[in-house]
Amino acid sequence: MLTISQLAAHAGVTVRAVRHYHATGLLPEPARDRSGYRRYDAGAVVELIRIRTLAEAGVPLSRVRALLAADDEGLAAAVAEVDRRLRAEIRDLQRARERIARLTAGDSLVLPPEAVAYLERMRELGFPEQLVAVERDSWVLLAAQVPEQVPALMAAKRTQVEHPTLRRLYLDVGELADCAPDDPRLPALADRVVAFLEADMAIRSPGAQDAEPEPLVSPEVVALLDAAFVEAFPCAPRLLRLLEQRGFTGWTDIRRTSEPDRAPARPAGRAGSA
Repeated sequence: MLTISQLAAHAGVTVRAVRHYHATGLLPEPARDRSGYRRYDAGAVVELIRIRTLAEAGVPLSRVRALLAADDEGLAAAVAEVDRRLRAEIRDLQRARERIARLTAGDSLVLPPEAVAYLERMRELGFPEQLVAVERDSWVLLAAQVPEQVPALMAAKRTQVEHPTLRRLYLDVGELADCAPDDPRLPALADRVVAFLEADMAIRSPGAQDAEPEPLVSPEVVALLDAAFVEAFPCAPRLLRLLEQRGFTGWTDIRRTSEPDRAPARPAGRAGSA
């Protein structure tokens, strides 16, 4: 006859585990000897090894009892189910490892490759890091909300940022983006933005100006991007008011209000025109 410590040693588990299996009813408690100690036989060792094997294979303890009593066919089906679950867990862990590995890759963790390349191009062209950060956050939002539209939006963005005049205007915006709401330079900044919008309209064909473009981003996403812009720049609320005085409304999707017969301008400042 074996003591609980000897039983645990033969089965390769801890005494605490044996007591837990007793408490859950998986392993019946044996009769005690005259001294009040539990005494186990070889059958208890076999049963405990079976319990340990199933538990280590990933079978929930709540199912172990049923499997211990199952016939060969039932046990095979249960083992197959455990195997499917473990394979799914392995796939999840592999994906988690891939995400962890990408943590060292900076922006590429949450952005598609074309957006990462665009941000690097902004840095090459001399855009201030504050403006790059705002653009990065915009593309993070877009990639999460409308991933299928990112390639088209990014293609337009790259075309705009490579245009010398538009790039210079965008750089002008970036240089004053951190100014205070009462900065006397803000009216001139608004004039630069309007000049940028006019330049954007001028380089498009007359046919494109007459047609209403299909929106690539929903009004809800536009509102989210606009809110992020207002939060990022102290001067944003006043700048938007100055733009309204000059006949334009919005920011991510700036639209002309004073000349309704003209097509909406391309988005400016964030996910739109540069």
